[in-house]
Amino acid sequence: MNDLPRPSVIFTHESDLDGLVSGVLLQRLARKLFNVTVPLEAYHYHAWKQREPREHCAWVTDLAFEPRLDKPGWLFVDHHATESMPRYARIVFDTEKSAGLLSYELCKAQGLGSPQLDRLVHLNNLADLFLDEDPDFATATDYASLVKVYQFWNLHRLVNGEIERLLDHPLLEVMATKRRVEDPIGYEWSRPNVVALSPEVGYVDTVIGNTNLIVNRLLEEKATPHPVLLSLFRRGTVVMVASLRSRNGEALKVAERLKGGGHANAAGAVMPKSIKTIPQAVDYLRQVLNPAPAKPAPLNDLNSLFEAVDSESSK
Repeated sequence: MNDLPRPSVIFTHESDLDGLVSGVLLQRLARKLFNVTVPLEAYHYHAWKQREPREHCAWVTDLAFEPRLDKPGWLFVDHHATESMPRYARIVFDTEKSAGLLSYELCKAQGLGSPQLDRLVHLNNLADLFLDEDPDFATATDYASLVKVYQFWNLHRLVNGEIERLLDHPLLEVMATKRRVEDPIGYEWSRPNVVALSPEVGYVDTVIGNTNLIVNRLLEEKATPHPVLLSLFRRGTVVMVASLRSRNGEALKVAERLKGGGHANAAGAVMPKSIKTIPQAVDYLRQVLNPAPAKPAPLNDLNSLFEAVDSESSK
């Protein structure tokens, strides 16, 4: 991959650890290959889908390939399911690996690996792919929680872009304690408080604990009749975000109905700006997920249709 196009910018996903790890690693790879620091920009799914692709050359990671971005000079390093593959852009793609791992493999081919990155990328891969049978999974979720709790750019500034400094960081003690103490309490509260949005989707209200782990336990234990469980959280002061989880690939299909995206079993969507509160979001989701049946044509219209058919047949 020594013939990669030189990017003018690197785009990554702002919502999780995988976006942070893969974005920083590709930035290092570009510095190694081209001896220049390429700007890193991070986007949530909704903002990314609305963005005009103006750049002549760009690298994109942890954001699914879309035909509108199929441009010469663009590179995608990603693992999200896609309905089409690029004709003009380059792609490094594997649904069985996180974007962080795919980016790291490119870096290691250029001599940019280290034992510290080996460990961090491994933990990121476990958390992002939700490989909950691995003995390191609980620790991996603590690392993933860092981005959820402290936000992408805050962490980036905290470690000055040196993601290796996240290893054994003191903030992980906070995440581990929250997981051990809060999650069991949060699960017991949330289990009887799942609200049906549709026959397929249930809204999980949470008051404490790691929402993703609580939702995963609800799905694993089949504590609700819904194959897709949705949670809501506020990003900043004005944006409401829906997070969807499933076990058999249903989450992404629901997220796409909400103009979102993600993985088959872990997806998300941004609510319209007019949605300011959880009750408003619940009402909106019920309307979208339960579209009203089409009204039958008025009798007069049906009579006109039959008359038209009779007229044609008599010619």
